[in-house]
Amino acid sequence: MLRVSPANRKTPAGGTKPSESPLIDKPMSFGEDGPMSFSELLSALHRHGASVPDIVVAALVLMLAAGLALLAHHFAMRTVNRLVAPERAFLKSLIGATNTLSRFALVIIAVAVVLPGVPLGVGAQEIVAHILFVALIVLLGWSATIAITLATDLYLWRSEVAGRSDAMARKHVTQVRVLRRVTATLVIVLTVAAALMTFDSVKQYGVSLIASAGAAGIIVGLALRPLLTNLFAGIQIAITQPIRIGDAVIVENEWGWIEEITGTYVVIKLWDWRRLVVPLSYFLERPFQNWTRQTTDLIGTVMLWVDYTVPVAPIRARLEQIVKETTLWDGQVVNLQVTDSNDRAVQLRALVSARTSPEAWDLRCEVREKLIEFLQHSYPGALPKQRAELVEFGRHQAAAGA
Repeated sequence: MLRVSPANRKTPAGGTKPSESPLIDKPMSFGEDGPMSFSELLSALHRHGASVPDIVVAALVLMLAAGLALLAHHFAMRTVNRLVAPERAFLKSLIGATNTLSRFALVIIAVAVVLPGVPLGVGAQEIVAHILFVALIVLLGWSATIAITLATDLYLWRSEVAGRSDAMARKHVTQVRVLRRVTATLVIVLTVAAALMTFDSVKQYGVSLIASAGAAGIIVGLALRPLLTNLFAGIQIAITQPIRIGDAVIVENEWGWIEEITGTYVVIKLWDWRRLVVPLSYFLERPFQNWTRQTTDLIGTVMLWVDYTVPVAPIRARLEQIVKETTLWDGQVVNLQVTDSNDRAVQLRALVSARTSPEAWDLRCEVREKLIEFLQHSYPGALPKQRAELVEFGRHQAAAGA
């Protein structure tokens, strides 16, 4: 049994009298006399260590509470990870995604529990309590963003569209990801606004701004115009779907694929692996080409200029043979036509179809190469010629004089 004996102090006359402190005269024990409360224990320790400042004792106690919370969280997460089977991949990812969040929440709870018992003044306790309240608001916003992310990931996982490349799958992935980023942006803005409104100075400024919603409102609206424009553009793109993730597009005379759609911009992966970053509002305000809007199938063209003496039928037969020998052709379109002519040559246009835009490009290159090789071997004089008639100058003069 642990007991704190009464402290005797000398009076000014030299005598002694017992301490009038109820915390010291009261026995502190763990056993038959009953447990001492946490606040009484702190007061007793502080009385015996009177040379230690209150702020140091309070800091040590709060740090101890946070440390115990972190330790408890560590052991709890180890236990949970051991109980969850390795094949539960989604549950494992859920635990990993909420690990930091649960740690932060446990620390806030532990500090809030011990705060009333620490030796701090009213003003200091109010400051710490305000910090905890702001941390709670941040925790709620953080929880909301994680919940949105997990819900969308679960939807994509259950609908089995994340790994598919067809148009319907890309439509779902685009809608879910764009709406997720827009919603997460709104949650972050509301969280920051709620945290700032807990400060009296910011609250008064906000009230005065609303009260004088004239020029100040116009200024704020102009300052937030780019953010709001891209925010509403993201919502409109998610609904109307002018572009989707994986679409082949031509933007600013650059050809590439839509790689990522965020809440404010779009990342386009160009054919040479460069990245073109374009604001979301661009796709609502300016024209662009989308090669895979309805379907990924494309028709590629190959243009050849040849001499008038070259027969068209053998070239057409060779074109059909080329596409049947390659795996890039989808078996739908193959054709050869004479599309133009001038005083020197004729233009041949070969049409071939493929399943995707990259395959269409590769098929065009292969067809062009093999047709040129065929003309070189079968018709060496197939290149356009410049025709001219040579006349002897002297004979021409004699004929003119006669």
